[in-house]
Amino acid sequence: MFGTIRKHQTWLWAIIIAVTVVAFVIYFNPSTQFGDHRPVPELGRVRGEKVTRDKLLAARREVMLHYLVRTGRWPDEHGRDVEVDLDREAYARLLLLQLVREWKLEISPTVTARLAQEILRGFGGENQSLPLDAWVKQVLAPRGFTLADFERFVRHEAGLQMLVNLVTLPGQMVLPTEARALYEREHQELSVQVVRFLAVNYLPQVTVTTQAVAQFYTNQMARYRIPERVQVSFVAFPISNYWAAAEAELVRTNLDEIVQANLDRLGTNYVQFGATPEAAREKIREELIRRQAQMLARRAANEFATVLFDREPVRPENLKMVAAERGLEVKTLEPFSEEQGPKELNGGTEFIRAAFRISGENPFSAPVVTSEAVYVLGFERRLPSEIPPLESMLSQVLADFRYEQAVHQARQAAEHFRSILTNQLAQGRSFVEVCTASNLHPVLLPPFSWSTRSLSQVEQDLPLTQFKQVAFATPVGGVSPVVPTRDGALLVFVQERLPLDLERMNRELPGFTDYLRRLRQNDLFNEWFRRQAEMALRETPLARRAVPQIQASEEP
Repeated sequence: MFGTIRKHQTWLWAIIIAVTVVAFVIYFNPSTQFGDHRPVPELGRVRGEKVTRDKLLAARREVMLHYLVRTGRWPDEHGRDVEVDLDREAYARLLLLQLVREWKLEISPTVTARLAQEILRGFGGENQSLPLDAWVKQVLAPRGFTLADFERFVRHEAGLQMLVNLVTLPGQMVLPTEARALYEREHQELSVQVVRFLAVNYLPQVTVTTQAVAQFYTNQMARYRIPERVQVSFVAFPISNYWAAAEAELVRTNLDEIVQANLDRLGTNYVQFGATPEAAREKIREELIRRQAQMLARRAANEFATVLFDREPVRPENLKMVAAERGLEVKTLEPFSEEQGPKELNGGTEFIRAAFRISGENPFSAPVVTSEAVYVLGFERRLPSEIPPLESMLSQVLADFRYEQAVHQARQAAEHFRSILTNQLAQGRSFVEVCTASNLHPVLLPPFSWSTRSLSQVEQDLPLTQFKQVAFATPVGGVSPVVPTRDGALLVFVQERLPLDLERMNRELPGFTDYLRRLRQNDLFNEWFRRQAEMALRETPLARRAVPQIQASEEP
């Protein structure tokens, strides 16, 4: 139970549909829509019911609104590294809505209106709701959403919340005595001292022989294996080269209008772009120009790649020939591995993937778009994985050998001292007294409990969860077994269990009880939904781990 308490952080709003991760693209233009009626791949069935394009698009819109309501922002506004799998969440939502209909859950207009007011209150000022017309104009319209989208979302969201409450009804019962006992376990603090045995202190005692180092290298060859590497050349189309043209092109259209629309939509959240509205407006403007410049750079790279791929016969040296014809520079990188990437530039994971996809038979990549430039790569050579001879790695192997031996000696010293310590403690001597006699310096830690989230004094040695497990398993007045760490070992001595702060417990217990209830509801719902989804989503693209992309421009 305690592991569950520490692991979960979500509340009831979050348990309807878990948020997963996929790449997201920002579209500031308020005219971005979900329209277009091009053919799409087979979208599958949910529990036998055919998924149409319109149903999936509507569900995707609801997923976007669900994320907005839970977090206060659209998914892409959390930064480039925050991602949401719209299709995966849309299929899950379609299944849940189907279950709401099957269970014949009737949602009254009063409940729906109350939920809508709660949402608008969350986006308004202090103690007031954002007016509905302002919500539509400032929040929904710039992303191509309508009032009808919002009304449908609220109606469905109310039904899903009712479904969650019904499924998780058994988890809503938490006895006061049980909550109190769990609170006490979570917040009971310990006072402990630790003594460290660091490998660095035992390095002078390490004996080095040629035979021992050679044997160490033989045993650790996999550790020194050089991975497969690839060497590529590239032609770069820097985004900065297209900045002026992009700015001029946008100025001729509706740049100021788009910037202002985005600023209006952000409301008081403009601070994520700048400290003042003027600074935020400039940042939005800069982002729009950057994206336009990136598009122009990609267009130029596509034109270059078209000529390159059409050149016959296909040979790696064609990259230099076509670049020379167009007055473009070709640069060659040093060989790099898939794990580390090139040292000369940071092209990101897609650059590395593209480099490892090309070969002598397929020597060129499609344009690779990064934040700084668009690249077309050309194959040079591939270097197989190899184990270097000991002579070429001797200094590194020698350092590793000495440190590993020092770690071993530190742990042996910890075992030896623990034997002395347990005997001396049994004879009535204090922990500090025995440490001092052995020229060791124990450290008194701040009080901590299972609910403690950070303890810098030990996290440099081992994970906090592991340390707490050791400490709470050690009796008061006792010493722990030797705990191996990254740099040696440590021992934990538990001085006492500190009394609970009863005033704080009485103050926090109601909220803690509610927290336990929500955790149980979360677990119950997730397990129930997992069983439902296993069967219901077998006939969807999710089962093949290849969700169809309906249209890139449809993702706001």
